[in-house]
Amino acid sequence: MKLLIFSDIHGDLTALEKLLDTEADYYFAAGDLVNWARGFEKVGPVLKQRAGRMYVIPGNHESESDIAGLCEQYGLHNFHGQTLSANSHTIAGLGYSNPTPFNTPGEYTEEELAQRLTHFSGKSPLILVCHCPPHNTQLDEAARGMHFGSTAVRDFIEREQPLHFFCGHIHEAAGRADQLGRSHGVNVGKKGYLLEL
Repeated sequence: MKLLIFSDIHGDLTALEKLLDTEADYYFAAGDLVNWARGFEKVGPVLKQRAGRMYVIPGNHESESDIAGLCEQYGLHNFHGQTLSANSHTIAGLGYSNPTPFNTPGEYTEEELAQRLTHFSGKSPLILVCHCPPHNTQLDEAARGMHFGSTAVRDFIEREQPLHFFCGHIHEAAGRADQLGRSHGVNVGKKGYLLEL
């Protein structure tokens, strides 16, 4: 089974088309398909090519209702706060980021992130797809020593130890991997990551 996970397209249709040319069983868009909730009419038709296997969560540039509308219009799966059973694994998705200085549409407090993540507790083996990376890791470092990830996401990963963790949000960390206990994490960025199970 192959899962293709990508994030932070921000309207780059060339990057999106290249990703969707990749054969996979499931596709996960981990947030920020567009900028400031504008441009869904451009990315939607591209995503529709893989509609039955495309699972979407909102980043901080999109609201829950934005993604719900996109998914309804183009026949995609709204995966925000949802789970999927595949090949004896549970795949879980949670969008939004922790607060940013920019007041973007998709932000939760750390308390809200923690509360929403509890819905995935006790699932094993778990593959977790979030927009926001865990705090103070290779995945959230925007510049040397500057970390902008979520403490709630990190706490959940350390406690629940998902088999794999995928995120985006911090563009400077795209492509980086890190290990938290048994959990292998990747900031997938717009180049994406193909997981074979």
